[in-house]
Amino acid sequence: MRIKALIATIALFSMTSIAFGDEVDNRFQKARKYLHDNKLTITTTVEQAYKQDAVLVMGEGVPKKGTSGSQKRLTAITAAKVVAQRRLTEMLEGVAVVSETTVKDSELVSDSIKTAVTGFIKGAQVVTQDWNEREETALVILKVGMSGPKSFASVMYDKILTEPKIKQELDKPAYIPPPEATTPAPAATTTSSQPNDGLIIDATEQNFRPALINRIFTPKGDVLYDPAKISQKVLVEQGCGEYTNSVAKAKAALGKRGVKNPLVVKASGTVSPSDLQVADETAGKIHSANQASGFMADARVAFVLK
Repeated sequence: MRIKALIATIALFSMTSIAFGDEVDNRFQKARKYLHDNKLTITTTVEQAYKQDAVLVMGEGVPKKGTSGSQKRLTAITAAKVVAQRRLTEMLEGVAVVSETTVKDSELVSDSIKTAVTGFIKGAQVVTQDWNEREETALVILKVGMSGPKSFASVMYDKILTEPKIKQELDKPAYIPPPEATTPAPAATTTSSQPNDGLIIDATEQNFRPALINRIFTPKGDVLYDPAKISQKVLVEQGCGEYTNSVAKAKAALGKRGVKNPLVVKASGTVSPSDLQVADETAGKIHSANQASGFMADARVAFVLK
């Protein structure tokens, strides 16, 4: 049970919401301008983190007692950064309950993973810092990238996928189509004769959460899509998929990965908060399409969320 609970929250982001403010108020115009110009938001949900491919947290601070002049500003900014780092720690280490087991209670959250997260947070990028002289209050925004070099994913994939017990849990039987399904059936969702070169799975009717590893299962428990089998380089650079709230946006996101004709299917259920399930007929279509173009190996997959 504990292994399954950890896999369900393997991104360590399995919170439906965070009890932090999600807006920068009018006291900090510089910070507000940064968010507006970069089309970013302070992260309060796991979905936001994956959709904007980044986590942003903010912290406020006041000057150290007894300081004056420029020291007020400097000590307030330092205090604000500490608050932001604390909030980031809470998000990345995970505090949500999944399958009645917390990430913190899991025996699989080893010291090496905790150390990696702690070290990563210390190097989090300060993207903007603001000082309200009238109220003598500072604000700092920290940003953590979800994918790419030096991202959260690069650190966590390196640690998580080398944990023996986690690797054992991830090693599920791969999907093998029944004999009657070995002849590929037309799987395109459009009238185009072009092979499907990507996958969009509609999970809008499911209680599904993005994670570093989101898998797709058949009703028999076989793994149809397993990011743990994808090269770490692909996972770090792109993640295990795109996350949007509509099929149209999913097509646009996959288009940036070179996908021209994705197969669109619906999830029939969930195996865990971060693992989806599809019907047998749908599994056959996905398998046939992937056999033809190999889109899974390049993580050319998009998940449509609620």
